[in-house]
Amino acid sequence: MTLSSDKEFLEQLTFEPLTKDNWGKFLRLFGNKGACGNCWCMYYRLNKQDYQEGKQDDGNKNAMKEIVWDNRPAGILGFYEGEPIAWCAFAPREDFLKLEKSRVHKRIDDQPVWSIPCFFIDKRFRRHGVSVELLKGVINYARKEGIKIIEAYPTTPTQEKLPDSFAWIGLYKSFERAGFTIVDQTSKNRPMVRFYT
Repeated sequence: MTLSSDKEFLEQLTFEPLTKDNWGKFLRLFGNKGACGNCWCMYYRLNKQDYQEGKQDDGNKNAMKEIVWDNRPAGILGFYEGEPIAWCAFAPREDFLKLEKSRVHKRIDDQPVWSIPCFFIDKRFRRHGVSVELLKGVINYARKEGIKIIEAYPTTPTQEKLPDSFAWIGLYKSFERAGFTIVDQTSKNRPMVRFYT
């Protein structure tokens, strides 16, 4: 596939929250591997043992389906010409067990925040600016829903080219381009960033 130009391509992207209605498209994007290693975007939501067990027999996939069927927030899907090409987890911080237990990314205040702990972009569409547009889509959604603070924990690569498998937490430069600012640097290469809507 050739993208006529990144600008034209990016202008055609649309975004919507994951629901029962687009569950099939989420499955299509994540594929047989559940995005990566049968994760199904449950890594931050479960304790280590439950997460590892969930990699077998569709456990993590079913756990994500339960979230969606309960009408709980899970994340935002990105579409190009109706096809799902991108995803980021987006929900209240307390829904992400690993964040709440993190020593490095402890809460910095008692404000209610929604977190973006991870991304998944179809490999055919990487390195075209999709993650920045996805973040803008999240910001628009947050504004519509009255969500005041968006928080994330991206990486600042220490090498020039980061392998795709390490970019799932998001790159700081993408967040910076979308208007996020650093609010905590307990971790030098995993800063906490926020966007205030």
